Amino acid sequence: MMHDYDRLASLFTQDGTVRLPHAYAGAVGREDMRAGGEQLQALLDYMVQTTHPGTIQLAGDTATGRAYIQELARTRDGRQGLNFAIYHDRYQRTSDGWRFTERVYEIRYLDDTPLAGSALTWGSPSRSGRPDRALSRLTVRFRRSAAGREEAPWKTLAGKTTNR
Repeated sequence: MMHDYDRLASLFTQDGTVRLPHAYAGAVGREDMRAGGEQLQALLDYMVQTTHPGTIQLAGDTATGRAYIQELARTRDGRQGLNFAIYHDRYQRTSDGWRFTERVYEIRYLDDTPLAGSALTWGSPSRSGRPDRALSRLTVRFRRSAAGREEAPWKTLAGKTTNR
């Protein structure tokens, strides 16, 4: 979602793999990761992926784990859908920290009917033609100290002010 393919590739060991059995696709190594990320992005109008933590089992310098995924996406050719999936992961401790050695993506639920909503950008009009209220309600203001430095942000959400 961030379009940072170098960062994506750096999460894997040099020979790390990603497998998507449902699509008969995958990538091996960081160069394939970068190229695959760019190719996928070129097909997408938008994609939102939410990852929910699962389990991790440590075994010295290796580990296995699961992460639960919810995605919604629309491709540039109009295909769209919502799915729930699981990443089955293997990890390796390296001198740069923990890295993926393998991610296998397993779709558990797929709904490819047209999505009811749409992707909005900041300040874009909603379906009604008005600026999106949910995006414009949140403002962040900074209080200035006597010395002119910014202090803790004051947030305004739907008319309620908090100092968090």
